Amino acid sequence: MARMKLRKLEEYLQGVDGFEQPKILLEQYPTPPHIAACMAHHMQAQHEDIEGRLVGDLGCGCGMLSIASTLLGAQLTVGFELDGDAVDTFRSNVVEMELPNVDCVRADVLQLVGSKWEKSFDTVVMNPPFGTKHNAGMDMRFLEVALRLANSSVYSLHKTSTRNYGVT
Repeated sequence: MARMKLRKLEEYLQGVDGFEQPKILLEQYPTPPHIAACMAHHMQAQHEDIEGRLVGDLGCGCGMLSIASTLLGAQLTVGFELDGDAVDTFRSNVVEMELPNVDCVRADVLQLVGSKWEKSFDTVVMNPPFGTKHNAGMDMRFLEVALRLANSSVYSLHKTSTRNYGVT
C-alpha cells in the first residue's frame, strides 16, 4: 500500500464520502481528492513523513487526509473533529474502505493543548477552517495546536492571504 502511485491514490480518495449537509459556521469545505492525493503523495515521496509514522489530522472532517495518510502506510492515523455528523461519516468511510489503524476522536481541536496528545504525532496534517465566516485567524490557532502535537512535521492548507503569518 505504501508505495501507491499518485493516480491510484486519487482514485481511491474519489470514493470517500463527504459532508451530507456542510455546516457553514464550522467552515466545512471538503478537501478535494486531487489536492489530498497530491499533498499526501508529496509528503511521503519527498519527505518520508507518512509511511510507518504516527499521523494526526486536525479538523479532519469526513477523513480525506486521514484516509490518504493511511493508504500511504501510516502506522496509525488519528483524526480530530468537533462535528458528530462528520465523525460518523469519517468512521463510515473507514469501515467501507476496510482500513486498519485509523480512527477519529470527537474533540475541539483548540482544547488539545495540554492534553495527552501533545508531541504524540510524527506528522500532523490539516485543512483547517480559515476563519472567513467568523473567528478570524482560526487557521493560525489550528496551526499553533498542530505545532504542539507534532514531533516533526506539520502540513497545512491555508488561504494565500495568510501566507505572511505562517511558518515554513
